[in-house]
Amino acid sequence: MTKPLTYGSYLRLPELLDLQTPRTGAHDELLFITVHQASELWIKLMLHELDEARVRIASDDLQPALKMMSRVSRIQAQLIQSWEVLATMTPADYARMRGGLGGSSGFQSDAYRRLEFVMGARDARMVAIFDAEPELQGPLREELARPSLYDEALRLLARRGLPLPAGRTDRDWSHMADPAPAVEACWTTIYADTDRWWDLYELAEKLVDLEYHFQIWRFGHLKTVERVIGFKRGTGGTAGVPYLARVVEQRFFPELLNVRSSL
Repeated sequence: MTKPLTYGSYLRLPELLDLQTPRTGAHDELLFITVHQASELWIKLMLHELDEARVRIASDDLQPALKMMSRVSRIQAQLIQSWEVLATMTPADYARMRGGLGGSSGFQSDAYRRLEFVMGARDARMVAIFDAEPELQGPLREELARPSLYDEALRLLARRGLPLPAGRTDRDWSHMADPAPAVEACWTTIYADTDRWWDLYELAEKLVDLEYHFQIWRFGHLKTVERVIGFKRGTGGTAGVPYLARVVEQRFFPELLNVRSSL
């Protein structure tokens, strides 16, 4: 006889709740694991939404894409708040469990790396981080071979008749393009006549919203690490706070931010 579907069986709660397996006796290790596992689930959902939003933009089906991008911004708000929870861990608390982390680090999150790639921050060298886990490299290389979310937005502008440079609509997608005045000029046209270009104006603001929340998330990570471990090197060998500070300065949609100075 087939068992009836229940809340627990639908969500596979026994398996899910059995995945938190601390390696030390430190009280706060469960907090550390839970926050990071929950973040990976939220990132999985963001990728699900942004992958579909990109398909919709490529198909000129903009309204569903805008809804999906709005949802991602709300997910980002949850991730930002998660740093507040993790920041309740003190340096002494972390020291009790740090030895159990070995060389593992959030730097090794393939889902986070793919999220950056989807958004448009592309650096093929990052794939080498996963040399010890080659099964993770295939999806990252596949992502580098296709247009990012921002690339698809620019291709949409070109289809709508805006004079995008050919080099921004058909190129090697595996790296970020340098900011281009011609691209900025197209966004300026949209912002100068929002009635005519309303849906593209909405798209621009949704992209800016994604970048805004992403950077706050990164900044929250920086300040949490600074608060908990100071300026020690990260467990994965990164420079820790100095590395995170550099990452905060990275921009996904430079022309959309630059255009604000000329409006």
